[in-house]
Amino acid sequence: MLALLDYGAGNIRSVEKALRAAGADVQRIARPDGLAHARGIVLPGVGAFDDCLNAIRRQELDGAVKDWITAGRPFLGICVGYQALFDRSAEFNSCALGLGVFAGPVVRFQPTAAEPHLKVPQIGWNEVEITQAGCPLFAGIPDRSHFYFVHSFYPQPADASVVAGRTDYGQTFAAAVCKDNVWATQFHPEKSQQVGLQLLRNFVEFAGRG
Repeated sequence: MLALLDYGAGNIRSVEKALRAAGADVQRIARPDGLAHARGIVLPGVGAFDDCLNAIRRQELDGAVKDWITAGRPFLGICVGYQALFDRSAEFNSCALGLGVFAGPVVRFQPTAAEPHLKVPQIGWNEVEITQAGCPLFAGIPDRSHFYFVHSFYPQPADASVVAGRTDYGQTFAAAVCKDNVWATQFHPEKSQQVGLQLLRNFVEFAGRG
């Protein structure tokens, strides 16, 4: 069983449907005691960083997630669920701390000399360059495949070795990370058609080995 953390994120139904299409037995979990029989955790997210972190803390899921990750068990974060793994966010002068699984801030897209009128948020399809050879996150997915993004902020990992995929949108940023049991993506695999479904299948298979 995969535990889909339910803290009120608006896209949970679409993530649940996509995971089922990828072959997973999925249960929505709102409290730590629901994780007892889980083989993997998926943390989805849309909306604000603070809303996500404050909600999972109210539901006492923050400590459970960190303990789960520390124990080496499979975890997948999506969009804000990816950003939540970092130290803190610049969104709305956020005062909520991230989970601190990875060091680094979450920052907003800024216009550049090359892109002075950069549209924020980024909404739509963009290609992802795979930067970790043999990364199981992208098994069976061609390099520079296109995934669907909806976001104004993105993490800046302090440790470049965890970056599994990069994307260019005004600047180059980490579109995905992969380290041991922790996988996370800024893009939405549940909205990314066949390549997104393949990525979710990869996680379902990975969690099934645990």
